[in-house]
Amino acid sequence: MYAREAFTDEEISILSRFFTNTDLPVFAIVNLPEIVKGAMFARYSRTHKSLRRLFLDEFYEQPEIGIQSIADQVGNGEQGIGRAEKLYETVFVEYGDDSVAQLGGAHVACEQASAILTKVLERGRLAAYLEQSTRYIYYDVKLKDADGTARFRYQTPPEIAQGPLADRYLDTMDRLFDSYSFVVRALTSYFQNRFPQGTRETRGAYRSATRARACDTARGLLPASTTSNLGIFATGQAYEALLMRMNASPLAEAREYSQMMLVELQKVIAGFLSRVDVEDRGVAWSDYFRNVAHDMGEIVESELKAADGREFDLERDEVRLLDYDPDTEIRLVAAALYPYSNRSEEDLLQTAISMNDEERRKVISTYIGDRMNRRHKPGRGMERVYYRFDVLSDFGSFRDLQRHRMMTIDWQRLTSRHGYATPPEIEDVGSGVASRWHDSMSEMSELYWDVLTEHGADVAQYVVPFGYRIRYNIQMNARQAFHMLELRTGASGHSDYRRICLKMHALIRDQAGHAVIADAMKYVDAKDYGLGRLSSELRQSQRRQPSLFELP
Repeated sequence: MYAREAFTDEEISILSRFFTNTDLPVFAIVNLPEIVKGAMFARYSRTHKSLRRLFLDEFYEQPEIGIQSIADQVGNGEQGIGRAEKLYETVFVEYGDDSVAQLGGAHVACEQASAILTKVLERGRLAAYLEQSTRYIYYDVKLKDADGTARFRYQTPPEIAQGPLADRYLDTMDRLFDSYSFVVRALTSYFQNRFPQGTRETRGAYRSATRARACDTARGLLPASTTSNLGIFATGQAYEALLMRMNASPLAEAREYSQMMLVELQKVIAGFLSRVDVEDRGVAWSDYFRNVAHDMGEIVESELKAADGREFDLERDEVRLLDYDPDTEIRLVAAALYPYSNRSEEDLLQTAISMNDEERRKVISTYIGDRMNRRHKPGRGMERVYYRFDVLSDFGSFRDLQRHRMMTIDWQRLTSRHGYATPPEIEDVGSGVASRWHDSMSEMSELYWDVLTEHGADVAQYVVPFGYRIRYNIQMNARQAFHMLELRTGASGHSDYRRICLKMHALIRDQAGHAVIADAMKYVDAKDYGLGRLSSELRQSQRRQPSLFELP
């Protein structure tokens, strides 16, 4: 199911002091300073290496980090862990205060997880995630197994591996990755010719920027079975909720990773996860989630299947504003004044109603203040304002926007029924790239419908490329809108999600009529960029230490 990485005996001896295992794709990190864990996860997103290989190659022997001296002092620590677990059990059992589980956390790596699984893992709000990016590495670099074999970076779900479509699935996936390799390499040359390196640009920054643009454009061919490495830091309470949901998943991959995660987490924060596999606690919760999903599925099957949904119009349906408060300015003025006054919100609402438009806008403008950069966020009064959008976009853009966990987002299963997006560069590059793109998309759609018939809608998601569209809705307050729309329309953003966020911004201004809020989002960027990542890569190349972080 996954590749086993080869390590020497000496490497295993080193790794066993800092990782809870050396041979499985799920493991926890121990005995390292928090800053080192964070640095490794940050580097993780920009390399094809596994975390353990990255640790050995780029961190362990760096004298300025001092990991070797830490290794010399590491003991088994079992006695201290046992005392901590006993204390937690006493607090929880005797006092019923499971909020203690919010105070202990762990770093866990989940490697070779499919893009479908990463969305399950990243669903929780109260955790930090860092995922390997499709932007910074070529995904045609194969995974090497300990036996010397190599294969493309995709997951074969157990359901398909054990079914009649297994051979066809493997053959089709290999052809798809061959097509991705052909397309991404052609695009790299295309962008290098279209945007020649300037005299002020370092070679490393220029290569990174052109590669990022090529990978961004080609990512639509990657299937949802594409594997990724994901670093997670979460509290015991957050892990408990995550594992119970994973145990309720209809996907075997999610359930298997849940079991591996539980084993590794029990090595570092066992006391916080004691309820996950208890029959009348965690198991009952998982059953509850599973039963609700089953019953809702039956309602959809019986009530909605016969009804034909209207044909979508991409211009109209890509982003739709469904709900907002028409009295936003009045409510926002009251919310803005509230923490600075000693009056009730009801009184402040009456004050806001009695103001004229100019007076209200003066309060709002003062509350927003003189923002010098996009990180200067207005206060919590902005959370009084809300917007609800329905979005139909490519799966790749959804994956990026879903990471904004402070908003409410829910999504449907990935399918090929909504068609796929084709970047304009695919048609422009020539050399047979466009025909390779469209032929691959058609072949994957045919496979999708056959897997759907054989294994159902959940498993069929694995074969759908990132370029196919998925439906999801987003509800966010205005404060979150400031953050997401300004961040995601920046020069380094992917063109597809930049377009989605620009449409959201326009709908807030024009349909909702909230011009005073939309205009305050002054770092929303609608300009067109060639190599959008170039300025960012130049800044990073000036800051970073090449010996540690030079991209391959």
